[in-house]
Amino acid sequence: MTAPDAAPPVLTVVRGAPSDDEVAALVAALAARPAPAPAAPRPRGPRPGGWSDPARALRAPLRAAPGGWVGSARPS
Repeated sequence: MTAPDAAPPVLTVVRGAPSDDEVAALVAALAARPAPAPAAPRPRGPRPGGWSDPARALRAPLRAAPGGWVGSARPS
């Protein structure tokens, strides 16, 4: 039985019986693998002005009122 504060094994052989040399070659190959590059931060440029705002193309919501259907055909 292992001690309660022992760390779990890093590698586990699921099938087969590798030799000590094969396990050492695998550990060396994994240790030589380069670390992933950190993600580059997104550049923060100036915010687009009102002319290029996509919300500018949306119209105001229609109001439910008598004759409201007439106003739906009129440009805002």
